[in-house]
Amino acid sequence: MDQTVQLLKLLTEAHGVPGFEAPVRALIRERLLPLGEVSQDHLGSLICRQEGQAPTPKVMLAAHMDEVGFMVKHITPEGFIKFLPLGGWFDQVLLGQRVIIKTSQGDVVGVIGAKPPHLLPAEERNKVVPKKEMYIDIGATSKAEVEEAGVRLGDPVVPRADFVVLASGKAYLAKAFDDRVGVAVILQALATLKAQGHPNTLYGVATVQEEVGVRGARTGVWAVEPDVAIVLESDIAGDVPGVKAEQAAAKMGQGPTLIFYDRSMIPNLALRDLFMETAKAIGVNLQISFLEGGATDGAAIHLHRIGVPTVVLGVPARHIHSHSAIIHRDDFDQAVQLLVAVLQRLDAETVAALTR
Repeated sequence: MDQTVQLLKLLTEAHGVPGFEAPVRALIRERLLPLGEVSQDHLGSLICRQEGQAPTPKVMLAAHMDEVGFMVKHITPEGFIKFLPLGGWFDQVLLGQRVIIKTSQGDVVGVIGAKPPHLLPAEERNKVVPKKEMYIDIGATSKAEVEEAGVRLGDPVVPRADFVVLASGKAYLAKAFDDRVGVAVILQALATLKAQGHPNTLYGVATVQEEVGVRGARTGVWAVEPDVAIVLESDIAGDVPGVKAEQAAAKMGQGPTLIFYDRSMIPNLALRDLFMETAKAIGVNLQISFLEGGATDGAAIHLHRIGVPTVVLGVPARHIHSHSAIIHRDDFDQAVQLLVAVLQRLDAETVAALTR
C-alpha cells in the first residue's frame, strides 16, 4: 500500500459529519503540521499557511472535511432510533446500511431499517421508503436499553464503511470521498510545493459544515482574505447506466474535471482558462463539468468582500452521498499534478490579471 492509498484510507475511514468533525480534524491537523503554520477558526476549519517566494498573492485552497451523516432525533419506547439527515441523502441508498452512533460512552453500531416488505400491501412495495419512516436498530428492546448504551438525542451518526482497493488496482471504494479526496489533493500539493517552492503564499483550508450550507468556507475565507481561490472537490462521474452525456459528461479514469457551472457559482473566466492552458501544456486530460444540482465551498468564497477569483477542480466519483463511492487513482494523481503546476504559475502579475 503506497502513501497515497494509505492517506486516502485514513481520511475516508475517519469519522466527521457536519458539526462533529473533531476525529477527522485531528487526523488532518497532524498531516498539515509539517507543511506550514496551522491555525483553526472558531467554527473548526483548519488553515495551513505555507510561505513561498512572496507574501502575496494569497492563494486559498479549500476542501471540506465533513461527510454526510445523521443525528439522533428521537428514541421510541420500543428502543428504535429516529434520525435526521446531516447533508443530502438519497432515500434509496439507506435501507439495510450499517451506521455508527458516536456516543459519550463510545461507538454504538446499528442498521437502518423500515417496515418489512412482507407486511406491505402490493401497491406500496415498489415505492421508495422516505427517511421519516426509517429508524436505526441497535438490537435494543426498550428506550431504557438504548439509553444504557449511551445513546442520547443529538448524537452524531456516521456511515460504517471501510476503504477497499478494487479489482483493477486503480479504483478505490470508500465512504466520504466527498470531500476527503479534495483534502488529500491539498495535502499532497502542499507537500510537493514545500519542496519545490512557489511564487506566492498558500493557505490550505480544510473546511467544516459544507454539507449543511458551506458554513466553514464562510468563516475560513475571512481568516485568509485570499486574492484567489481554488476549491478541490469530488465531482459527479456520469459514466454509469441511465446517465446521458448531456447530464454528466465526466468519466472516471479520464482525468480531473473543471466545473464551468454550478448552481451557486460561475468560475472566474481567466482562472478557468489558466487551468485549461496549463493542463494542455503538461499533458493532463482535463474534463469539463456542469453541476446543475449542486454547489461547493466556492459559493461563499467567491462572494467574499468585493469578490475572489475562484474555480473548482474536481475528481470524478461514482455514487457520492452514499456508504460506497468510487474514484480512480489516475484522476487523483492528475488533479494533484495540475494543481501544483497552476500554483507555480500564480505569481502577482498573473493573479492581478485575473480581474482586469
